[in-house]
Amino acid sequence: MKTWLKTLAAAAALTIGAAPHTAAARPYPDRPIRLVVTLTAGSPPDIIARIVAQKLGKLWNAPVIVENKPGATGAIGMAEVARAKPDGYTVGLMYMTHTVLPSLMGKLTYDTAKDLAPIGQAVWAYNVLCVPANSPYHTLKDIVAAARAHPDSLTFGSGGTGSPSHLIAEIVRQKLGLSLRHIPYRGPSEALSGLLGGQVDMMFVTTSVAAENIKDGKIRALAVTGPKRLAAMPQVPTLAELGLQGVELREWEGFVAPSGTDPAIIAKWNRGLAQVLAMPDVRQKFAVLGLDPQASTAQAFGALIESSLERWPVVVREAHITAG
Repeated sequence: MKTWLKTLAAAAALTIGAAPHTAAARPYPDRPIRLVVTLTAGSPPDIIARIVAQKLGKLWNAPVIVENKPGATGAIGMAEVARAKPDGYTVGLMYMTHTVLPSLMGKLTYDTAKDLAPIGQAVWAYNVLCVPANSPYHTLKDIVAAARAHPDSLTFGSGGTGSPSHLIAEIVRQKLGLSLRHIPYRGPSEALSGLLGGQVDMMFVTTSVAAENIKDGKIRALAVTGPKRLAAMPQVPTLAELGLQGVELREWEGFVAPSGTDPAIIAKWNRGLAQVLAMPDVRQKFAVLGLDPQASTAQAFGALIESSLERWPVVVREAHITAG
C-alpha cells in the first residue's frame, strides 16, 4: 500500500494540464476503456459505474465500457483488474467489501494492498434497515421485542457474507444482544428479491437501491446508518436517534487500476472523476439515490483503503464472521 502511495505522490507533481501518453506518444485514451464492476447489473456499484462511465466517455471522446464480473463476493472481478496490463485500459470499481475479503477468505489470488493502485473515491453510501411492506414490525423497537421473545426466529438477509449489509447487521445484533439468523444471498439484487418476497424478516439495504422501493411502498424503512437523516428519505430516523450510538457505517466506493499504471494516467482519471462528480446532474442523480459524491485525491483514497484493511479484521474477529 505504501509503495503505490509513494508512486502516486509523483503523479501529484504533474502539471495539471499535462496529458498522459503511451510509449508511442499517443494521447490517452485512444481506444475503449474497460471498467470492471464485481457485482451484477443494477447493483449499487454498477449504477455508480455506469453514471461515471457515460460522463467520462463524453469528456474523453472514448467509450468507457462497464463489464460486470460477479462472483466470490467481488474477489473474481477484482482479481481480473489486478492481473490486467497496467496500461490504463482496464480499471475497476472498488467498494468497502473488497477490504473485508482478506479477513474472510484468507489468501486471495491478488494482494489488495500491493496489486491495485487507487485512483479516487466516488461516493459515500449508507444503509437503511428495511422490512417487507406487509411486515408486522413498524419500528426497531418492534424487532428487538420479537427477537428477545423468540430467539433465532427472526432472519436478516444480506448481499453475501462480509458485505456491508451483513457487517452492519452483525454490529447492530451484537450491540442489542439479539439472536438472529443470517441468510446470505449471492448479491444485493438477489437479497432484495428475498426481502421483497418476505423470505427474510429484515435487511440493511444500500440507499441507492432502497430509495425507489421505499417510495413505491414495496418495503418499509425503519432506520438509516448515517450520522444524520438523509435528504432522500428525511422521515427515516438514524440508528443514533433510536438509541444505538457508535454503529454508524459509511460505505465507500471508488476506482482503482492495476498496480504499475502510469501515474499520469492515474492523474487523468482522478481529474476526470472530479469533473464528473462536480456536474449538477450527476450530483442530483446521486442525491436521489441517497449517495454523497466524494471527490478525493488518489492519495486520500489510498489512505482510506489502507485504514479499512486495518479495521475490518478486528470487526470480523469480534463478530465471529466466517466465509461459510
